Amino acid sequence: MIQETPTTNGARADGAVTPLITGIIHDAQRLISQQIELLKVEFKEELRQLVLNAVFLAVGAFALAVGALLLCFMVVHVLYEFFPALGLGLCFLIVGGAVTLLGATLVFAGLRKLSSFQPLPDQSLKGLKENLRWQTNLR
Repeated sequence: MIQETPTTNGARADGAVTPLITGIIHDAQRLISQQIELLKVEFKEELRQLVLNAVFLAVGAFALAVGALLLCFMVVHVLYEFFPALGLGLCFLIVGGAVTLLGATLVFAGLRKLSSFQPLPDQSLKGLKENLRWQTNLR
């Protein structure tokens, strides 16, 4: 029976370091492909959530717009009832200006938030970058 004697660095004395390195590289490649797959799955889930939220947002925005339009007409007529000297046209201008100002403020706030949106999962992407860097340094 032949007994293998390990060297001080952990490699076997018969020169079988190459299969170990090949195994490490293979494992690293498999790990990277699994992380890429995980990144794809997480991205698809984020995209699915984004689409679902966009549908809810669109339906809600439509309902809100119809309700707001009706309320604006009501506010115009209430304003005209309390201040008939203003005239109906000026009442529409006052309410329309206030609604426009509010809408512009909300649009700019939404655009600012949207510009900071990142659809890629940070943790998976960091792990993938680290493993790619590790694998390129190994070769």
